[in-house]
Amino acid sequence: MTTTAVREEGPAAVTPAPTVASHVRNYLARVRGGDLGSLPAVIGLVVLCVVFAIVRPVFFSAGNFANLFTQGAAVTAIAMGLIFVLLLGEIDLSAGFASGVCAAILANVVTVLGYPWYVAVLAALATGLVIGLTLGFLVAKVGIPSFVVTLAGFLAFQGVVLLLMKEGTNISIGDEVIIAIENRWVPPLIGWALFAVAVAGYAAAQLLRHRNRTARGLVTEPIMVVFGRIAVLALILGFAVYVLNQERSINPLISSNKGMPIVVPILAALLIGWTFVLNRTAYGRHLYAVGGNREAARRAGINVDRIRISAFVICSTMAAVGGIIAASRDRSVDPNTGGSNVLLYAVGAAVIGGTSLFGGKGRMINAVLGGAVVAVIINGMGLLNLSSGLKYVFTGAVLLLAAGVDALSRRRSAATGTR
Repeated sequence: MTTTAVREEGPAAVTPAPTVASHVRNYLARVRGGDLGSLPAVIGLVVLCVVFAIVRPVFFSAGNFANLFTQGAAVTAIAMGLIFVLLLGEIDLSAGFASGVCAAILANVVTVLGYPWYVAVLAALATGLVIGLTLGFLVAKVGIPSFVVTLAGFLAFQGVVLLLMKEGTNISIGDEVIIAIENRWVPPLIGWALFAVAVAGYAAAQLLRHRNRTARGLVTEPIMVVFGRIAVLALILGFAVYVLNQERSINPLISSNKGMPIVVPILAALLIGWTFVLNRTAYGRHLYAVGGNREAARRAGINVDRIRISAFVICSTMAAVGGIIAASRDRSVDPNTGGSNVLLYAVGAAVIGGTSLFGGKGRMINAVLGGAVVAVIINGMGLLNLSSGLKYVFTGAVLLLAAGVDALSRRRSAATGTR
Protein backbone atom coordinates (compact mmCIF):
# COMPACT_ATOMS: atom_id res chain seq x y z
CA MET A 1 0.00 0.00 0.00
CA THR A 2 2.72 2.40 0.93
CA THR A 3 4.84 1.51 -2.10
CA THR A 4 1.89 2.01 -4.45
CA ALA A 5 1.18 5.48 -3.01
CA VAL A 6 4.76 6.53 -3.55
CA ARG A 7 4.67 5.33 -7.13
CA GLU A 8 1.46 7.26 -7.79
CA GLU A 9 2.84 10.51 -6.36
CA GLY A 10 6.22 10.29 -8.10
CA PRO A 11 5.23 11.23 -11.68
CA ALA A 12 2.85 13.97 -10.46
CA ALA A 13 5.68 15.68 -8.58
CA VAL A 14 7.83 15.98 -11.70
CA THR A 15 7.47 19.34 -13.42
CA PRO A 16 8.11 19.11 -17.17
CA ALA A 17 11.05 21.17 -18.35
CA PRO A 18 9.89 24.38 -20.04
CA THR A 19 10.46 24.67 -23.76
CA VAL A 20 10.70 27.67 -26.07
CA ALA A 21 7.52 26.59 -27.84
CA SER A 22 5.55 26.35 -24.59
CA HIS A 23 6.93 29.71 -23.47
CA VAL A 24 5.79 31.33 -26.73
CA ARG A 25 2.36 29.73 -26.41
CA ASN A 26 2.00 30.99 -22.86
CA TYR A 27 3.06 34.50 -23.88
CA LEU A 28 0.56 34.58 -26.77
CA ALA A 29 -2.13 33.35 -24.39
CA ARG A 30 -1.35 36.20 -22.00
CA VAL A 31 -1.50 38.70 -24.85
CA ARG A 32 -4.86 37.34 -25.98
CA GLY A 33 -6.00 37.57 -22.37
CA GLY A 34 -5.23 41.30 -22.30
CA ASP A 35 -1.75 41.28 -20.71
CA LEU A 36 -0.07 43.43 -23.36
CA GLY A 37 2.60 45.04 -21.20
CA SER A 38 4.92 47.24 -23.26
CA LEU A 39 4.17 45.45 -26.54
CA PRO A 40 2.09 48.29 -28.09
CA ALA A 41 4.82 50.84 -27.24
CA VAL A 42 7.55 48.66 -28.75
CA ILE A 43 5.55 48.05 -31.92
CA GLY A 44 4.69 51.75 -32.18
CA LEU A 45 8.32 52.77 -31.67
CA VAL A 46 9.54 50.40 -34.38
CA VAL A 47 6.85 51.51 -36.85
CA LEU A 48 7.51 55.21 -36.23
CA CYS A 49 11.28 54.79 -36.64
CA VAL A 50 10.86 52.84 -39.89
CA VAL A 51 8.39 55.37 -41.33
CA PHE A 52 10.49 58.43 -40.44
CA ALA A 53 13.68 56.74 -41.66
CA ILE A 54 12.06 56.01 -45.02
CA VAL A 55 10.54 59.46 -45.44
CA ARG A 56 13.56 61.33 -44.04
CA PRO A 57 16.74 59.19 -44.15
CA VAL A 58 18.53 61.82 -42.02
CA PHE A 59 16.40 60.55 -39.13
CA PHE A 60 18.92 57.78 -38.44
CA SER A 61 21.99 59.95 -38.82
CA ALA A 62 24.38 60.01 -35.88
CA GLY A 63 23.62 63.65 -35.09
CA ASN A 64 19.85 63.20 -35.07
CA PHE A 65 20.15 59.95 -33.12
CA ALA A 66 21.98 61.83 -30.36
CA ASN A 67 19.32 64.56 -30.48
CA LEU A 68 16.63 61.97 -29.75
CA PHE A 69 18.27 61.17 -26.42
CA THR A 70 18.76 64.77 -25.36
CA GLN A 71 15.30 65.90 -26.51
CA GLY A 72 13.49 63.20 -24.56
CA ALA A 73 15.68 63.09 -21.43
CA ALA A 74 13.82 65.62 -19.26
CA VAL A 75 10.40 64.22 -20.14
CA THR A 76 11.61 60.68 -19.46
CA ALA A 77 12.95 61.64 -16.02
CA ILE A 78 9.63 63.25 -15.06
CA ALA A 79 7.72 60.25 -16.43
CA MET A 80 9.80 57.94 -14.21
CA GLY A 81 8.50 59.80 -11.18
CA LEU A 82 4.94 59.79 -12.47
CA ILE A 83 5.05 55.98 -12.66
CA PHE A 84 5.00 55.82 -8.84
CA VAL A 85 1.91 58.00 -8.61
CA LEU A 86 0.10 56.30 -11.48
CA LEU A 87 0.71 52.88 -9.91
CA LEU A 88 -1.50 54.06 -7.05
CA GLY A 89 -4.24 55.17 -9.42
CA GLU A 90 -3.45 58.82 -8.60
CA ILE A 91 -2.28 61.68 -10.84
CA ASP A 92 0.15 64.57 -10.47
CA LEU A 93 -0.76 67.49 -12.72
CA SER A 94 1.85 69.72 -11.09
CA ALA A 95 4.93 67.71 -12.11
CA GLY A 96 5.74 69.94 -15.08
CA PHE A 97 5.76 73.24 -13.23
CA ALA A 98 7.30 71.54 -10.18
CA SER A 99 10.28 70.81 -12.43
CA GLY A 100 10.25 74.48 -13.42
CA VAL A 101 10.31 75.61 -9.78
CA CYS A 102 13.25 73.30 -9.05
CA ALA A 103 15.08 74.50 -12.16
CA ALA A 104 14.53 78.12 -11.06
CA ILE A 105 15.96 77.29 -7.62
CA LEU A 106 18.96 75.68 -9.32
CA ALA A 107 19.58 78.75 -11.50
CA ASN A 108 19.23 81.21 -8.63
CA VAL A 109 21.55 79.26 -6.35
CA VAL A 110 24.29 78.63 -8.91
CA THR A 111 24.14 81.90 -10.88
CA VAL A 112 22.60 84.61 -8.70
CA LEU A 113 23.97 83.44 -5.35
CA GLY A 114 27.17 81.97 -6.80
CA TYR A 115 27.19 78.64 -4.93
CA PRO A 116 28.90 75.52 -6.38
CA TRP A 117 26.97 73.23 -8.71
CA TYR A 118 26.47 70.49 -6.12
CA VAL A 119 24.85 72.91 -3.68
CA ALA A 120 22.49 74.08 -6.43
CA VAL A 121 21.62 70.50 -7.41
CA LEU A 122 20.94 69.54 -3.78
CA ALA A 123 18.78 72.65 -3.35
CA ALA A 124 16.74 71.74 -6.43
CA LEU A 125 16.29 68.13 -5.26
CA ALA A 126 15.36 69.28 -1.75
CA THR A 127 12.76 71.60 -3.25
CA GLY A 128 11.25 68.69 -5.15
CA LEU A 129 11.19 66.61 -2.00
CA VAL A 130 9.36 69.34 -0.04
CA ILE A 131 6.85 69.77 -2.85
CA GLY A 132 6.18 66.03 -2.86
CA LEU A 133 5.77 65.91 0.91
CA THR A 134 3.24 68.74 0.77
CA LEU A 135 1.21 67.21 -2.06
CA GLY A 136 1.32 63.74 -0.54
CA PHE A 137 0.24 64.99 2.89
CA LEU A 138 -2.74 66.83 1.42
CA VAL A 139 -3.79 63.75 -0.56
CA ALA A 140 -3.15 61.03 2.02
CA LYS A 141 -3.79 62.76 5.35
CA VAL A 142 -6.22 65.58 4.53
CA GLY A 143 -8.09 63.49 1.97
CA ILE A 144 -8.21 65.96 -0.91
CA PRO A 145 -8.32 64.16 -4.30
CA SER A 146 -4.95 64.16 -6.05
CA PHE A 147 -6.52 65.73 -9.15
CA VAL A 148 -7.60 68.79 -7.16
CA VAL A 149 -4.40 69.08 -5.10
CA THR A 150 -2.07 68.81 -8.07
CA LEU A 151 -4.25 71.04 -10.24
CA ALA A 152 -3.89 73.69 -7.53
CA GLY A 153 -0.15 73.02 -7.60
CA PHE A 154 -0.14 73.36 -11.38
CA LEU A 155 -1.58 76.85 -11.05
CA ALA A 156 0.39 77.91 -7.97
CA PHE A 157 3.78 76.72 -9.21
CA GLN A 158 3.42 78.85 -12.34
CA GLY A 159 3.26 81.85 -10.04
CA VAL A 160 6.21 80.61 -8.00
CA VAL A 161 8.33 80.31 -11.14
CA LEU A 162 7.41 83.87 -12.12
CA LEU A 163 8.34 85.14 -8.67
CA LEU A 164 11.67 83.31 -8.72
CA MET A 165 12.39 84.62 -12.21
CA LYS A 166 11.56 88.22 -11.27
CA GLU A 167 8.36 88.26 -13.33
CA GLY A 168 9.89 87.12 -16.60
CA THR A 169 13.66 87.44 -16.60
CA ASN A 170 15.96 84.77 -17.98
CA ILE A 171 18.76 83.39 -15.81
CA SER A 172 21.72 81.96 -17.73
CA ILE A 173 23.66 79.02 -16.35
CA GLY A 174 27.41 79.13 -16.81
CA ASP A 175 28.46 76.23 -14.60
CA GLU A 176 30.23 73.70 -16.82
CA VAL A 177 29.21 70.68 -14.74
CA ILE A 178 25.50 71.42 -15.06
CA ILE A 179 25.84 72.31 -18.75
CA ALA A 180 27.72 69.05 -19.38
CA ILE A 181 24.71 66.91 -18.43
CA GLU A 182 23.00 67.55 -21.78
CA ASN A 183 25.73 69.20 -23.84
CA ARG A 184 28.82 67.04 -23.33
CA TRP A 185 29.59 63.47 -24.31
CA VAL A 186 31.11 60.35 -22.81
CA PRO A 187 34.37 59.36 -24.60
CA PRO A 188 33.81 56.43 -27.02
CA LEU A 189 35.98 53.98 -25.06
CA ILE A 190 34.11 54.72 -21.86
CA GLY A 191 30.87 54.30 -23.79
CA TRP A 192 31.89 50.79 -24.84
CA ALA A 193 32.99 50.04 -21.28
CA LEU A 194 29.57 51.09 -19.97
CA PHE A 195 27.98 48.91 -22.66
CA ALA A 196 30.00 45.89 -21.49
CA VAL A 197 29.12 46.54 -17.84
CA ALA A 198 25.43 46.94 -18.65
CA VAL A 199 25.20 43.74 -20.70
CA ALA A 200 27.28 41.73 -18.21
CA GLY A 201 25.22 42.99 -15.28
CA TYR A 202 21.94 42.23 -17.02
CA ALA A 203 23.16 38.77 -18.03
CA ALA A 204 24.31 38.01 -14.49
CA ALA A 205 20.98 39.12 -13.02
CA GLN A 206 18.95 37.06 -15.52
CA LEU A 207 21.05 33.91 -15.15
CA LEU A 208 21.11 34.17 -11.35
CA ARG A 209 17.33 34.56 -11.26
CA HIS A 210 16.95 31.56 -13.57
CA ARG A 211 19.27 29.44 -11.41
CA ASN A 212 17.55 30.38 -8.16
CA ARG A 213 14.07 29.64 -9.49
CA THR A 214 15.24 26.33 -10.92
CA ALA A 215 16.88 25.34 -7.64
CA ARG A 216 13.64 26.06 -5.76
CA GLY A 217 11.58 24.03 -8.21
CA LEU A 218 9.64 27.07 -9.44
CA VAL A 219 8.36 27.51 -12.97
CA THR A 220 10.92 29.41 -14.98
CA GLU A 221 11.66 30.44 -18.54
CA PRO A 222 13.64 28.20 -20.89
CA ILE A 223 17.33 29.00 -20.73
CA MET A 224 17.32 29.76 -24.48
CA VAL A 225 14.74 32.49 -23.89
CA VAL A 226 17.01 34.00 -21.24
CA PHE A 227 19.98 33.93 -23.61
CA GLY A 228 17.82 35.39 -26.36
CA ARG A 229 16.77 38.29 -24.16
CA ILE A 230 20.40 39.00 -23.28
CA ALA A 231 21.37 38.87 -26.96
CA VAL A 232 18.60 41.29 -27.97
CA LEU A 233 19.65 43.77 -25.29
CA ALA A 234 23.29 43.48 -26.38
CA LEU A 235 22.34 44.12 -30.03
CA ILE A 236 20.19 47.16 -29.21
CA LEU A 237 22.72 48.74 -26.85
CA GLY A 238 25.62 47.88 -29.15
CA PHE A 239 23.90 49.55 -32.10
CA ALA A 240 23.11 52.65 -30.03
CA VAL A 241 26.68 52.97 -28.73
CA TYR A 242 28.11 52.41 -32.22
CA VAL A 243 25.96 55.14 -33.76
CA LEU A 244 26.54 57.59 -30.92
CA ASN A 245 30.31 57.06 -31.20
CA GLN A 246 30.29 58.26 -34.80
CA GLU A 247 31.71 61.71 -35.50
CA ARG A 248 28.91 64.29 -35.60
CA SER A 249 30.96 67.46 -35.95
CA ILE A 250 31.04 69.30 -39.27
CA ASN A 251 34.75 70.02 -38.80
CA PRO A 252 36.33 67.39 -36.49
CA LEU A 253 39.73 69.11 -36.73
CA ILE A 254 38.35 72.10 -34.84
CA SER A 255 35.96 70.35 -32.46
CA SER A 256 35.24 66.63 -32.15
CA ASN A 257 31.68 65.64 -31.36
CA LYS A 258 31.23 61.94 -30.73
CA GLY A 259 30.13 59.70 -27.90
CA MET A 260 26.89 59.22 -26.00
CA PRO A 261 25.46 62.26 -24.17
CA ILE A 262 26.29 62.23 -20.46
CA VAL A 263 22.58 62.26 -19.66
CA VAL A 264 22.21 58.74 -21.12
CA PRO A 265 24.16 56.87 -18.39
CA ILE A 266 22.44 59.09 -15.81
CA LEU A 267 19.01 57.99 -17.01
CA ALA A 268 20.24 54.40 -17.27
CA ALA A 269 21.36 54.49 -13.62
CA LEU A 270 17.97 55.90 -12.58
CA LEU A 271 16.20 53.21 -14.60
CA ILE A 272 18.21 50.43 -12.95
CA GLY A 273 17.82 51.88 -9.47
CA TRP A 274 14.08 52.48 -9.63
CA THR A 275 13.50 49.11 -11.32
CA PHE A 276 15.26 47.45 -8.42
CA VAL A 277 13.11 49.40 -5.96
CA LEU A 278 9.87 48.36 -7.66
CA ASN A 279 10.77 44.72 -8.36
CA ARG A 280 13.11 43.67 -5.56
CA THR A 281 12.08 45.51 -2.40
CA ALA A 282 9.24 45.29 0.10
CA TYR A 283 8.43 48.92 -0.67
CA GLY A 284 7.85 48.07 -4.33
CA ARG A 285 5.57 45.16 -3.44
CA HIS A 286 3.62 47.39 -1.07
CA LEU A 287 3.27 50.04 -3.77
CA TYR A 288 1.75 47.55 -6.21
CA ALA A 289 -0.48 46.17 -3.45
CA VAL A 290 -1.86 49.60 -2.60
CA GLY A 291 -2.41 50.37 -6.27
CA GLY A 292 -4.18 47.06 -6.82
CA ASN A 293 -6.50 47.23 -3.80
CA ARG A 294 -6.02 49.91 -1.17
CA GLU A 295 -8.36 48.43 1.41
CA ALA A 296 -6.88 44.94 1.09
CA ALA A 297 -3.40 46.43 1.48
CA ARG A 298 -4.47 48.26 4.63
CA ARG A 299 -5.91 45.07 6.12
CA ALA A 300 -2.64 43.29 5.29
CA GLY A 301 -0.84 45.71 7.59
CA ILE A 302 0.63 48.04 4.97
CA ASN A 303 0.88 51.71 5.98
CA VAL A 304 -1.12 53.00 3.03
CA ASP A 305 -0.76 56.69 3.85
CA ARG A 306 3.01 56.41 4.06
CA ILE A 307 3.15 54.65 0.69
CA ARG A 308 0.96 57.32 -0.93
CA ILE A 309 3.02 60.19 0.49
CA SER A 310 6.28 58.55 -0.56
CA ALA A 311 5.00 58.13 -4.13
CA PHE A 312 4.39 61.87 -4.43
CA VAL A 313 7.80 62.59 -2.86
CA ILE A 314 9.52 60.41 -5.47
CA CYS A 315 7.43 61.94 -8.25
CA SER A 316 8.31 65.53 -7.36
CA THR A 317 11.97 64.67 -6.73
CA MET A 318 12.18 63.12 -10.20
CA ALA A 319 10.48 66.25 -11.51
CA ALA A 320 13.41 68.14 -9.98
CA VAL A 321 15.78 65.86 -11.89
CA GLY A 322 13.85 66.65 -15.06
CA GLY A 323 14.12 70.37 -14.30
CA ILE A 324 17.89 70.10 -13.86
CA ILE A 325 18.19 68.26 -17.18
CA ALA A 326 16.02 70.88 -18.93
CA ALA A 327 18.11 73.71 -17.47
CA SER A 328 21.26 71.97 -18.69
CA ARG A 329 19.90 71.54 -22.21
CA ASP A 330 18.84 75.19 -22.54
CA ARG A 331 21.84 76.52 -20.54
CA SER A 332 19.33 78.80 -18.84
CA VAL A 333 16.00 78.93 -17.03
CA ASP A 334 13.03 81.12 -17.93
CA PRO A 335 9.35 81.32 -16.86
CA ASN A 336 8.43 78.73 -19.51
CA THR A 337 10.76 76.05 -18.09
CA GLY A 338 8.60 73.08 -17.13
CA GLY A 339 5.52 74.65 -18.64
CA SER A 340 3.82 74.41 -22.01
CA ASN A 341 3.57 70.72 -22.98
CA VAL A 342 6.10 69.21 -20.53
CA LEU A 343 3.47 67.69 -18.23
CA LEU A 344 1.40 66.39 -21.14
CA TYR A 345 4.42 64.72 -22.72
CA ALA A 346 5.52 63.22 -19.38
CA VAL A 347 2.10 61.74 -18.60
CA GLY A 348 1.85 60.65 -22.21
CA ALA A 349 5.23 58.93 -22.01
CA ALA A 350 4.22 56.93 -18.93
CA VAL A 351 0.86 55.87 -20.39
CA ILE A 352 2.12 55.22 -23.93
CA GLY A 353 4.87 53.05 -22.46
CA GLY A 354 2.29 50.76 -20.85
CA THR A 355 1.55 52.13 -17.37
CA SER A 356 -2.12 51.87 -16.48
CA LEU A 357 -4.09 54.96 -15.52
CA PHE A 358 -6.20 52.74 -13.26
CA GLY A 359 -3.32 51.81 -10.95
CA GLY A 360 -1.55 48.59 -10.06
CA LYS A 361 0.13 47.98 -13.43
CA GLY A 362 3.32 49.50 -14.74
CA ARG A 363 7.10 49.20 -14.81
CA MET A 364 9.92 51.70 -14.86
CA ILE A 365 10.89 50.70 -18.41
CA ASN A 366 7.48 52.04 -19.49
CA ALA A 367 8.70 55.60 -18.91
CA VAL A 368 11.77 55.03 -21.09
CA LEU A 369 9.83 53.39 -23.92
CA GLY A 370 7.09 56.02 -23.79
CA GLY A 371 9.66 58.81 -23.62
CA ALA A 372 11.33 57.34 -26.70
CA VAL A 373 8.00 57.27 -28.57
CA VAL A 374 7.28 60.89 -27.66
CA ALA A 375 10.81 61.98 -28.64
CA VAL A 376 10.58 60.14 -31.97
CA ILE A 377 7.21 61.75 -32.76
CA ILE A 378 8.43 65.25 -31.95
CA ASN A 379 11.76 64.79 -33.72
CA GLY A 380 10.39 63.02 -36.78
CA MET A 381 7.57 65.48 -37.35
CA GLY A 382 10.06 68.30 -36.92
CA LEU A 383 12.21 66.81 -39.68
CA LEU A 384 9.11 66.72 -41.88
CA ASN A 385 8.61 70.45 -41.19
CA LEU A 386 5.07 69.86 -39.99
CA SER A 387 3.29 72.55 -38.02
CA SER A 388 3.10 72.57 -34.24
CA GLY A 389 -0.63 72.02 -34.51
CA LEU A 390 -0.17 68.73 -36.33
CA LYS A 391 2.44 67.64 -33.77
CA TYR A 392 -0.01 68.21 -30.91
CA VAL A 393 -2.84 66.46 -32.77
CA PHE A 394 -0.71 63.44 -33.62
CA THR A 395 0.78 63.15 -30.11
CA GLY A 396 -2.70 63.47 -28.58
CA ALA A 397 -4.01 60.76 -30.89
CA VAL A 398 -1.17 58.42 -29.87
CA LEU A 399 -1.89 59.10 -26.17
CA LEU A 400 -5.61 58.46 -26.67
CA LEU A 401 -4.80 55.24 -28.50
CA ALA A 402 -2.53 54.11 -25.65
CA ALA A 403 -5.20 54.87 -23.04
CA GLY A 404 -7.77 53.03 -25.16
CA VAL A 405 -5.50 49.98 -25.44
CA ASP A 406 -5.05 50.04 -21.65
CA ALA A 407 -8.81 50.18 -21.03
CA LEU A 408 -9.56 47.41 -23.55
CA SER A 409 -6.77 45.18 -22.22
CA ARG A 410 -8.09 45.54 -18.65
CA ARG A 411 -11.59 44.70 -19.83
CA ARG A 412 -10.22 41.68 -21.67
CA SER A 413 -8.27 40.61 -18.58
CA ALA A 414 -11.41 40.85 -16.44
CA ALA A 415 -13.43 38.86 -18.97
CA THR A 416 -10.86 36.06 -19.21
CA GLY A 417 -10.17 36.00 -15.48
CA THR A 418 -6.44 36.72 -15.92
CA ARG A 419 -6.56 39.68 -13.54
